[in-house]
Amino acid sequence: MIVDLHNHTKLCNHAEGEIAQYIDKAIECNIQYFGFSEHAAMNFDEKYRMRFDQMREYEQNILEAKEHYKDKIEILLGYEVDYLRGYMDERVLNAKVDYLIGSVHFINEWGFDNPEFIKDYENQDIDEIWQKYFNAIEEMAKSKLFDIVGHLDLIKIFKFMPKGNIVDIAKNALLAIKESGMSVEINVAGFRKPIAEAYPSPELLKEIKRLDIPITFASDAHKPEQVGLFSDETMKMVKELGFSECVIYRKRKKEFIKF
Repeated sequence: MIVDLHNHTKLCNHAEGEIAQYIDKAIECNIQYFGFSEHAAMNFDEKYRMRFDQMREYEQNILEAKEHYKDKIEILLGYEVDYLRGYMDERVLNAKVDYLIGSVHFINEWGFDNPEFIKDYENQDIDEIWQKYFNAIEEMAKSKLFDIVGHLDLIKIFKFMPKGNIVDIAKNALLAIKESGMSVEINVAGFRKPIAEAYPSPELLKEIKRLDIPITFASDAHKPEQVGLFSDETMKMVKELGFSECVIYRKRKKEFIKF
């Protein structure tokens, strides 16, 4: 993949490696547009994200890297923002960045993708959880605060799959994404999780293609060696589904890139 917009730094407290190491790996993988989108500051679940007083440091570090590597690769600046009502902050939402990724990691403040809380699945109806998750995605899209949908079907991470049709469960969310003008990232981190496939699944990607929703790409790397993993499999899949272009963002403006 030549575009990779979702990657992290040590500031989130659960990633490792230096910014330069991520970029060097991206260059090695022939990535042309490489974005950092750190877990944005929020007064919730603070141990897994940067602090507000680190925002300036983060943005400055990425912009310095952008200048340093400008002749080799284009570096883009973003944040990954948790869509969680009552906790999103204007300092993040109004930051001068290239893009904002909107992600849902919590259902009613339950961190469903965190292995610490995996036992909570045992006492819940899986179809109901999936619907609540995609209701949150729909609400996020309708907010029109973000540019990219992060790991669209993250709820499948631990392979607790619904009995109902997944496209039907996600239908209203996908329509809201279409109406909002957002893109959907193809996030390969799922290959590193129990579900062992990208987010979103091929069946959802078929519907995304039918609705003509733009896509982009994401390693979601938390270590330099994760940059560019599963690129060949991912590109083969999207081409077979009929995709031939993806998007990048500069200063919150969408641009299409052929691949």
